[in-house]
Amino acid sequence: MYRTVYEDYKYSMQDTGRIYVGCRYTFGELLEAEDAAFKFRMVVERYILPKADLEDTLETHLYYLEPDSFLIKLYGQMKARVKVNELREKKGLFGGVRKEFTTRQMTVEELAKIPPAEKERRGLVIQELSVSKLGLMGL
Repeated sequence: MYRTVYEDYKYSMQDTGRIYVGCRYTFGELLEAEDAAFKFRMVVERYILPKADLEDTLETHLYYLEPDSFLIKLYGQMKARVKVNELREKKGLFGGVRKEFTTRQMTVEELAKIPPAEKERRGLVIQELSVSKLGLMGL
């Protein structure tokens, strides 16, 4: 028997304008990840960790973020966006209804405005956080 470890959505990538971080990282793992951008790790350590725990994942942190929180302003400054999977019902060709996941991007402010009960009802799964490099350098 093989034991597998769930490592999907634990990644950090960069392109010329944005930094992409998978949301399965715990804050402790993120701070120790060498491939994560130093400035992003510094922002996490300085601003986000005082309001979170090292064992929290980035996904749960974003999922339960309050709309009037200071962190919403911080994510707005970084021009943060999240990639979200949403379970939707789609009508088939012959009148049947099937459920499928659709992926879309939204800002952290838009995500925080949705209450957790509504997120649960809609089947939202947060995959990825992306922040602007220019917005990150402005902090």
